[in-house]
Amino acid sequence: MQRVTALLTATAVVMTGATLGTDAQSRRDRFRMHGETDTEQTPSVDARGAQLPAPRTTEAPTGFDNETNGFLRQGPPFETIDADNVVPLRSFNDNRFIFEEVEVVADGLGPIYNAQSCGECHQNVATGGASQIAEHRTGRLMGDEFFESLGGSLVHSRAIHPDIVEPVVYENSIRTFRISTNTLGAGYVEAIANTTLLRIREEQPAALRGAVALAPVLEAEGQPRIGRFGWKNQHSSLLSFAADAYLNEMGITSPLFPTENTSSGRDVSAFDSVRDPEDDGVDIEAFADFMRATKAPSRGPIDAEVLAGETIFQNIGCAACHVSTLVTSPPGTRINGGEFTVPEALGNKTIHPYSDFLLHDIGTGDGIPVQPTPEFAWTAAQIRTAPLWALRTRNRLMHDGLTFTEREAIERHAGQAAPVTARFRALSAADQELLLRFLSSL
Repeated sequence: MQRVTALLTATAVVMTGATLGTDAQSRRDRFRMHGETDTEQTPSVDARGAQLPAPRTTEAPTGFDNETNGFLRQGPPFETIDADNVVPLRSFNDNRFIFEEVEVVADGLGPIYNAQSCGECHQNVATGGASQIAEHRTGRLMGDEFFESLGGSLVHSRAIHPDIVEPVVYENSIRTFRISTNTLGAGYVEAIANTTLLRIREEQPAALRGAVALAPVLEAEGQPRIGRFGWKNQHSSLLSFAADAYLNEMGITSPLFPTENTSSGRDVSAFDSVRDPEDDGVDIEAFADFMRATKAPSRGPIDAEVLAGETIFQNIGCAACHVSTLVTSPPGTRINGGEFTVPEALGNKTIHPYSDFLLHDIGTGDGIPVQPTPEFAWTAAQIRTAPLWALRTRNRLMHDGLTFTEREAIERHAGQAAPVTARFRALSAADQELLLRFLSSL
């Protein structure tokens, strides 16, 4: 494969070995990147130099119906599956059961955690969708340098014993929420080639141009790939994303994250009765495969007013970042450092996420970088462009969930988006309503 050149080299980051708590150092070691980044570009000519035909693309299936997109078979009726007969990785319904399954202390829950299942945070309107659940992150600045708590920037809200509940440190004046993201259609997002995201970036106006963040593919020994999952684009593979969430949100270790988090730097081994890693890797694979098999979110009714509103959305510049249409890599393309091959169900699919999956400074950055090292300082003010598909299923908006209407979300955009926000405000009341009508259809 061709290799990503100067653009990615300039944005690549390498961890430094500062003296840290065991869990923080372990996490930084896990996020250390090794090797080069594949473009994942599809050849345009064959071995003899003849031009290959343009790939035939089809629309990705959509719906909030808990049905497979074809990546997995549907499997036994969901209501017939229970803890005694579930077969991980057998089918969409089996993996959905594992995604929704409530973890308990005997499974390795905690000792510090936020939720007891993936479905607790990803369940609206179908399993895998967004929710009102938010995680809490804190830190502080000393001069221009960001410092996180001894246990990391994530402050867990729950614990299995009162002695290890994580406090919020008074001095940590940078405090934010990050609301749960939608994972429906995530398999298509994973299947977008690095080249596609780079092309979008290059075509954006300079003032609105997004930033590329590289993320290590943990199952590929840290090979870099363009990040696309999480509010900071901290992951590029769904297996890595699932393993990170299993540890950080439920406190369950796996082969990709085998070390427990501490409670604000305090060792929790006295409260942890299950040998690590608590998941042998099957659960995180089931989570990833479930997300890969979900349909993309479907649209609401589309009429003349909605179409007129979308034209206004495009004309004032919203679509520069909220890109309406992307196409996934062809079947057979190797992604995630060669660890995953795009299948027929996910390849050459047209999707409409209304996002460029890049980072932007729109004045709402939470002040917390991906990692608290100088190489990542630039990410503190950056936020991933929120995909707008499934927008109508949410009434808590923006990264922190503290904006409640589409109009307020638009008006909150500043920084790189300030000129676009100004153009929205300059619209007539009638045109503003048309644009909002369009957003309500997503």
